[in-house]
Amino acid sequence: MKNTPLYLAALVSVLLLSGCDKTPKTDTAVAETAVEAKAIPGYSPTQFYATKSYLGNDINHKADALLVASDETGVFNLYKVSLDGKTWTPLTNSTTESILPVGWFPQDDRVLYRADQGGNELHHLYVRELDGSVKDLTPGDKHKAEFIGWTEDNQFWVMSNERDPKFFDLYSYNSTDYQRTLVYQNNQGYDIGALSDNGRYIALSKERTNADNNLYLVDLQSADKTPVHITPHQGNVSHGIYGFSRDNNQLIFGSDEKSEFSEAFAYNITEKTVKPYSKADWDIMYIGFSKDNKYKVEAVNADASTKISITDQSTGKALQLPELPAGDLRGVTFSDDSQYLSFYVNADDSPSNLFVWKLSEPKAERLTQALDKAIDENVLVKSEVVRYPSFDDLAIPALLYKPKQASSSTKVPALIWIHGGPGGQSRTGYSPVIQHLVNQGYAVLSVNNRGSSGYGKTFFHLDDLRHGEDDLQDIVYGKKYLQSLDWVAADRIGVMGGSYGGYLTMAAMAFTDEFKVGINIFGVTNWVRTLESIPPWWESFRESLYAELGDPAVDGERLRRISPVFHGDKVKKPVLVVQGANDPRVLQVESDEMVAAIRAQNVPVDYVLFPDEGHGFLKKENRIKAQEAYLAFLQKYL
Repeated sequence: MKNTPLYLAALVSVLLLSGCDKTPKTDTAVAETAVEAKAIPGYSPTQFYATKSYLGNDINHKADALLVASDETGVFNLYKVSLDGKTWTPLTNSTTESILPVGWFPQDDRVLYRADQGGNELHHLYVRELDGSVKDLTPGDKHKAEFIGWTEDNQFWVMSNERDPKFFDLYSYNSTDYQRTLVYQNNQGYDIGALSDNGRYIALSKERTNADNNLYLVDLQSADKTPVHITPHQGNVSHGIYGFSRDNNQLIFGSDEKSEFSEAFAYNITEKTVKPYSKADWDIMYIGFSKDNKYKVEAVNADASTKISITDQSTGKALQLPELPAGDLRGVTFSDDSQYLSFYVNADDSPSNLFVWKLSEPKAERLTQALDKAIDENVLVKSEVVRYPSFDDLAIPALLYKPKQASSSTKVPALIWIHGGPGGQSRTGYSPVIQHLVNQGYAVLSVNNRGSSGYGKTFFHLDDLRHGEDDLQDIVYGKKYLQSLDWVAADRIGVMGGSYGGYLTMAAMAFTDEFKVGINIFGVTNWVRTLESIPPWWESFRESLYAELGDPAVDGERLRRISPVFHGDKVKKPVLVVQGANDPRVLQVESDEMVAAIRAQNVPVDYVLFPDEGHGFLKKENRIKAQEAYLAFLQKYL
């Protein structure tokens, strides 16, 4: 298992409920055939982004309402939603910053939420009182705070880097007067991964390299609160923290020591022993428990989709879900008494819709219609998982989106989409960016180049200190794969991506002559500067970052060689660059200098800069503008 760091991750877009449909044609299948037989309606970016996005689905203490964020107003705001979905009561009315839900208080309908300022990622934690007033629980203009969890005594716990920008300390908050206590001072660069329900234990991780880390347990009732190492091992082993058992006596964690993939193990706190807990043919992504401990929820990353199982712990039997639309389940949340289950269903051709199921009923209730009614859902396209050989015959997994208007007699232009990370993964699920481009007649190949997560630790580490080299060849060979398809216009293939995907896009345009156009969405172009100017709160995995990408003090020559900004004279084809001015990961100067370097060669380059965004675009208006820019650029040059 490889722990994908938070750095450079963006645009990466969780239970596979159905496989390939082998049944006879239904009315829906007939409708899809009818759509294919006639002209495909083309929709505008505004129509695609009229689709609503939702976040959160925490069920309150009375089990009569959900806490949901929706971007219907243009930015995310909070709503109290009745369990039947008929009543949506606004709780916030922000017009500038997105409000992101944390959850209800355990005994009343006060709300915790988080927000940053213009995309700067300096999130604060806020409480919305019952009377609608709001209090910033972590005030200040230079630090970052993150919610950790609630404990049985109804205290909530928060980590903040206000004492030292490099490290996060742990505080407990009184839920009545919000007075806080510093519980754990983190002076050694640990990452706080989990808190036990009784508030006695925390689990920590400490990175050594991007392939090796250690887990520690801290007894907060001990005199010195010394971290105890619980994962001794030889060689490189990557561990991840899933969480504590409800009885507070086990820490469930992941390890790739015995497999290519992350398997689950249980550390018994009393006995100080480790035993196997669960394993699958892919990475185990998540293990959690309902609040009453009746159900266990486990998620597996199965070939770019998520397969979830829910087990009744008293019987060991799987919970049989009601009939649902095809897609992945996300955000599985139980009520306190496990009488209700809330979740989202998301698929390539369907944005996330919110469901509530009363477990005693035969049917789950769908609460939302995310896709705008102006769009015919039969026009949307499902991806196909494909694999193609790279330069060294390594099989590269990818998701292929074929426009419905494409055929051997109607060849279409194509784009290679590159995910962020660098250790991210292109996964199945709805993407308005991709679906709009496919609707406009562009094939899309979402490549999971070497170094992507989800395909085993060997595959993950194949790009270590080889960025912009072997992984770039995977992109080039993705083009060759597209050219082998008789419905793709072989001479009209471009490349695009965000964050690390933006870097590989610019590398493809500077270091190869393979692609007709490139769209760089806040991509790194100067690795020396980026690695020297990482945000202070990334300090705990600085060495891991250097192990994967290089230490600028040691590997400066190689980093300059693979940085497109120093090779702007080699870019010969049109480029579009899109950037947020408040991006703390990829600074605006990166894109400014890249644009200037290309313009100096009189090569066409368009530049879209959003003054109120960071590493990713949260405001719907800006997402529409970006999509319009992508389409206009592609229509002009591809």
